[in-house]
Amino acid sequence: MKKTILSFYCDDTNPYCAPPEALKIFLDFTASEGIAGEASVILGYEWSEHGLISRPTTDIQNTYLEQVRRAFSCGIDSQFELMTHGGLFDFEDYCICANAMHEGIWLFEPAVTVAEYESYFTAILSEGERAGVRFTGLTQPGCGCEACVRRHQELNSGNQSDPNPNVWRALLNLAKGGKFRGRTVPCFFGGALEQGAARCMARDGAYGAYNLPPNMEDRFGKWLNSPEYIDEDYYITVDGQSGCIVDFVRAQAPYCMFYTHWQGLNPINGVGWKAFTRVIQRLQKYLHEDVIWMCPSEYTDHLT
Repeated sequence: MKKTILSFYCDDTNPYCAPPEALKIFLDFTASEGIAGEASVILGYEWSEHGLISRPTTDIQNTYLEQVRRAFSCGIDSQFELMTHGGLFDFEDYCICANAMHEGIWLFEPAVTVAEYESYFTAILSEGERAGVRFTGLTQPGCGCEACVRRHQELNSGNQSDPNPNVWRALLNLAKGGKFRGRTVPCFFGGALEQGAARCMARDGAYGAYNLPPNMEDRFGKWLNSPEYIDEDYYITVDGQSGCIVDFVRAQAPYCMFYTHWQGLNPINGVGWKAFTRVIQRLQKYLHEDVIWMCPSEYTDHLT
């Protein structure tokens, strides 16, 4: 029987919404269970208050980086949600300029060139290397601010709802240059309920850039860290007979990717951690013969 590739994304991973020791507990769990997925790393997250994570000045930042460096050995990819998950970062003056365009919408702007994307991505990858972090891919930093929503609406009205194609070309060039951990670059663009298969967006021989969206929403508390958004049975019921993951496996889907946020998932103050561990236990009990756990970069390498 054809097996389904099983994986997950964890967005907004950072050392500030939960103590950095939370990442150690999470990684110890993924390693012990033999599961695989992705946890984003945002080196400039809350930069104005804390400075760059890639240039640590506090014990919190150093402890967090120690864990990020071991993530891949625990089955967890590290993707960047660009540099700040906010305004574009000025790598010459090391600041976010006032009124800077947000990184998320910048990925959709049609006037941005391959060279501009490549330069910005290279700067992030270099900051990662400085801190001992090798990135595997890119996650679109979501933003609901008024300016970004308005600009997305303008682009959509002009039939420009997809990322600028130059994003994919820049990522491919960087993969070919050995800047990412692997030869393929998995990316997360689009809504959490897209049902399609992974899409190869740019390719040259063994190198490629893929859009690999999740096909389930977050029912582990979301970024709101709210019990209102917890539903273990959404993924797999206690008897293993139903749930979204069960449905995908029964349909022999090529991959099944669920979606989480560190605010709700983290094991220290996340309301969804216990639900997450119970879902994993159910999957291991009922579906272990029907799935293969892969981190996103392993899966996209498998596609080329």
